[in-house]
Amino acid sequence: MGDKTPTRDSADLGFALRICDVSKNFGSTTALNHAGLELRRGERLALLGPNGAGKTTLVRCICGRSVPNSGSIEMLGRTLPPSGGRQHLGFVPQEIALYPDLTARENLEAFGRFHSLKGVDLRQSVDWALEWTGLADRARDLTKTFSSGMKRRVNIACGVLHRPLVLLLDEPTVGVDPQSRDRIFLMLEELWRQGTSILLTTHQLEEAEQRCDRIVIIDHGHAIAEGTLAELIANTVGANRRVIFTLSEACPGIAGFTINDDGRELVAEVEDVALELPGLLTKIRANGGQVADLDVHPPSLHSVFIHLTGRELRE
Repeated sequence: MGDKTPTRDSADLGFALRICDVSKNFGSTTALNHAGLELRRGERLALLGPNGAGKTTLVRCICGRSVPNSGSIEMLGRTLPPSGGRQHLGFVPQEIALYPDLTARENLEAFGRFHSLKGVDLRQSVDWALEWTGLADRARDLTKTFSSGMKRRVNIACGVLHRPLVLLLDEPTVGVDPQSRDRIFLMLEELWRQGTSILLTTHQLEEAEQRCDRIVIIDHGHAIAEGTLAELIANTVGANRRVIFTLSEACPGIAGFTINDDGRELVAEVEDVALELPGLLTKIRANGGQVADLDVHPPSLHSVFIHLTGRELRE
């Protein structure tokens, strides 16, 4: 066979995807501004960013649904053309792309044919997908009768019937309940353990923290930070814990604390809570403050995100 098809055992084990200096303009609006990121082989990478940061445009460029004005996109060691050449890429859109008046099996068969599957290969892939999603007993039911979580699982299965080496998911758990979210990530973990490299966008910070190996944060059309959660924390907010003291009554500002607008919350950054807390309480009392409650917040992806972007994830 003359096709130089990349395999999971390929000698080039560096990067599944490499986005290099990609820019995309829509008229006078710059959606991507020299964006770049790298998805390593066998990695689960989360792509985060506020609304309008450029995530969707970047996803569309990777999938060939939008053509960058400049830059390059490499997959499995090869530069991708503007369209086509993505037979080893699976894509699951945020929107449910099912035919509501077809059964689960019929939907999977239709998408399998789109991926050039036929005959025995198609039948075996559909059977596998129904078992993988836990919906084998609902194979003959119309998808319009399914819950949001069930539709989402079939939607994901439609994007992986051809067993891609690289999988891109746009908000794969949006609109589903916690039980369905856990089932979806069990499905994705099975693919990952089989060697699939996964890039997902999400508005759920805990998904990025708990389900992914590394995180890329994008804003204003380009990546502004990347790394493991520990690396992001160390390079931004540091390891200090944030202690919030709620006071019985408002008090004037106290040196070493920040204070909220109504004067009833004092905030301190501490390295060692057990060692420093008694002194902080003493200082508040010495300045006439009475502590009604306190909360200790460890460094988190949320604090990193706010530090870098100045915005909540959904803003």
